[in-house]
Amino acid sequence: MRALMLTLLLNAAPASSGKAPAREAAALAPEPVAAETRARLLRREVAQVALAQVKAPDSAWQPAQRDCAGLIRYAYRAAYRRVASERLASPLWRDARGNPSDFADAETLISRSFTPLGRGADAREQLRTGDVVAFRQEHDAGPVFHLMLVVRPEDRAHAPARVVYHPGEAGARVRTGVLDSLATEAPLEWRPVPANAAFLGFFRFKEWMS
Repeated sequence: MRALMLTLLLNAAPASSGKAPAREAAALAPEPVAAETRARLLRREVAQVALAQVKAPDSAWQPAQRDCAGLIRYAYRAAYRRVASERLASPLWRDARGNPSDFADAETLISRSFTPLGRGADAREQLRTGDVVAFRQEHDAGPVFHLMLVVRPEDRAHAPARVVYHPGEAGARVRTGVLDSLATEAPLEWRPVPANAAFLGFFRFKEWMS
């Protein structure tokens, strides 16, 4: 898809290096953990993996899979591999028919594996790391879906929610920026606000709804 017109806006703030300190890596040892603890670790790993791609894409992330949906698939799989590898015994996603699948494009991800949270300010305030911002842009060749991954530190008072996304073009770099800036300063067709008809809403992985 065509490149987004957001490079200067969304690259204004620095991104995390994505590297975990040694003491954090030790905390991710494959030991049984409570569901709440596992969810927190998974979100943290999704954030670290996604932000690391801004600096340089991992070699394990195949070039053919590098688009907006591919970033989400890769970040989730890497997080589960580190925290709860047993979950990967079966596919994380659902295909267009609702069957387990290792692959799902942007439209199928939000329609089959994610649950809508809403489109308004209240839903945006409740976003957590791993949630998704979704758009549908109309083109002559048909609709094009675009997803951005939310990264939101638990300490909201000292760090804003960010979006991390791949523009979709072959060879493009992963980008990041502040979510509130996207909502107020981006061209209207890319603002996650109800006034934008191209904005589909905020979504959360169905397995993380509890």
